[in-house]
Amino acid sequence: MEGTVAVAGPSGAGKSTLLRLIAGLVPPGSGVVECAGERWFGDGVDVAPERRRIGFVFQHYALFPHLSARANVAFGAEGRDVDPLLRRLGISHLAAARPATLSGGERQRVAVARALARRPHLLLLDEPLSALDPATRGAVAAELADVLRETALPALVVTHAFEEAASLADRVIVMEQGRVVQDGAASDLLAQPATGFVAEFAGMNRLAGVASGTAVELDGGRQVRVADPVHGHVAVLIAPWEITLSTELPQDDSALNHVRGTVRRVVPLGNRVRVSLDGLTAEVTPESAARIRLRPGQEVVASWKATAARTVPRP
Repeated sequence: MEGTVAVAGPSGAGKSTLLRLIAGLVPPGSGVVECAGERWFGDGVDVAPERRRIGFVFQHYALFPHLSARANVAFGAEGRDVDPLLRRLGISHLAAARPATLSGGERQRVAVARALARRPHLLLLDEPLSALDPATRGAVAAELADVLRETALPALVVTHAFEEAASLADRVIVMEQGRVVQDGAASDLLAQPATGFVAEFAGMNRLAGVASGTAVELDGGRQVRVADPVHGHVAVLIAPWEITLSTELPQDDSALNHVRGTVRRVVPLGNRVRVSLDGLTAEVTPESAARIRLRPGQEVVASWKATAARTVPRP
């Protein structure tokens, strides 16, 4: 394994358990755990957690509240000078501060520094952004991505959000109910989701229905069109950015699908605006959102081309 790999999925999928198995905090029922050619578990081998060269950043950082930032980092350093590490992570000025006085982003950097002080072969980060408030999560995620690149260490990052997985790692492993259901680049998960679950997790719209040719009768009673004929129970997948919004039914356009709905939420996301409707999510440009004055409670028409939709089988 090289670089940073994100392990993503919903709560209860087994993501954190996977990290604990690797760290030796939970014994596997079977199988093999190896890192950098060294076997940690399997075939009669079971290396104690403290002897595994792992740096573990826990979900809520698990810093010692009575120790300073420097003392927290030095705890696992085995007597080595940690000041160069504090400078490397930009927290030298916080060396004497205790965790209670630090911001969420600062506590995270201290926790990462403590994990690196062990000189690990592998970094494990369990939901490293979950303890942060939404207003600061994006900025801290960007900082963490920079830190992970600078360390040049293999890292496994657990998250339940696709956007965080895509921002922190080039490779994303999606887990569901203890199984890996897809492993690939974030762009692959969006372009070719292996299952309806992966599509929904990645932010794709997933509409369940029964197909007959290019027509799909949705479970809610509406009908939509797809480009490729298919039959049986399917999920229709549409990327949010393939959906356009208007206040009136479009005339003379090439979109075959038009669904009326009520705007529930309007959330700016960088250079896009995510709009939640009844059972649909669209992403439009800020200019488009301003032009039709998008706001909660507004009635709009969501439109997309048949070629923008694909189907996957469902039970």
